[in-house]
Formats: sequence, structure tokens, C-alpha cells
Amino acid sequence: MDPRERWFYVAVFFGMLPTAAGSSYYHLAPDNDRLVWDRLPMTIVFMSLVAAMIAERICVRVALWLWPILIAIGILSVLQWHWSEQARHGDLRFYAAVQVYAVLVLFLVLFLPARYSHSSYLGIVVGFYVLAKLLETFDQQVFAIGHIVSGHTLKHIVAGFAGYGILKMLERRKKASPPALPRNLHA
Repeated sequence: MDPRERWFYVAVFFGMLPTAAGSSYYHLAPDNDRLVWDRLPMTIVFMSLVAAMIAERICVRVALWLWPILIAIGILSVLQWHWSEQARHGDLRFYAAVQVYAVLVLFLVLFLPARYSHSSYLGIVVGFYVLAKLLETFDQQVFAIGHIVSGHTLKHIVAGFAGYGILKMLERRKKASPPALPRNLHA
């Protein structure tokens, strides 16, 4: 592993700590002012993971160059939403677009050659993230199924599994060997 790639994962896992704190803070007294502190660190996690995948599948230098830009876009999307809430016309489009594009990038890099083994974990991570977003979106419908647990609660659990998937990927992976060239059977 290129030592520079580690910084992306340090940010991913560091970002999970303030995300947990921000989420706890928000859930103590839910309102939009507190929700900012839940969403800001999440964007650091998402954008750092996108940068990590660009580094691993495309180019480390490009990822290092894009990383601060990606984080700035994520933070700006949260701030733009918050400012729109303060102006009483809450607009989540930019924030939602940033999340959708982050998932699309993560999904698309799955089709690029991996430099490390166990890269299939990334597909699992993307799947958990999509499931978490669906649970959040259909929060009330999930709760209505048995009035036991809400979609929002399950979203937090599934998001934790996504983080665990990243950890397992990093623990198990090794430098991938280059693909073998096919033998010329007619030689």
C-alpha cells in the first residue's frame, strides 16, 4: 500500500467518531441546527472514502489533489442546506446530489481493476450504504411493519456494518497480483 493512501482511511475512521458524537447530539434534541453536526462529519467520511477509491483504482496523486476539493464540496452541501433552512426554504438538493454522486463513484470504481485483494468488500459497503439510505427514507413505513423499530434506527445499525466492512477489507487485503496473460494455444 502506498503510505499516502492510509490518510484517506484515517479520515474515514476519524470521521466516524464525530459522526457518532454529532448524531448523539442531534438525537438528544432533534432540530436542524443540531442536524448540521450529524451531517458535517458524515461528509468527511463519504468524501474520504471516495478519495481512497480514486487512489486505489485510478491514481494516488489525483486522489490527493481531489480530496480537499471533495471534502469542501461535502461541507458546502451541508452548509448550503443549513442556510436554506435558516431562510425557511430548506433545500436538500445539493446535499442529496453529493451523496448520490459519491455512491455512484463508489459503485463505478468497482468495475475498475483493483490493486488489492478483498476489494469485493467495497461492493458490500456500497450495498450497506444504499440500504441505510433506503431505511432512512422509508423510516415510517419500516416502523409501521411491526411498531418495533424505525427505519432510522436500523439505518444507524446498517451504517455501522458498512464501517465494519471497510475495516475488514483493510485487515484482509494484500497487494493483488497482476492478471495472468492468456496462453497462446496455437504457438
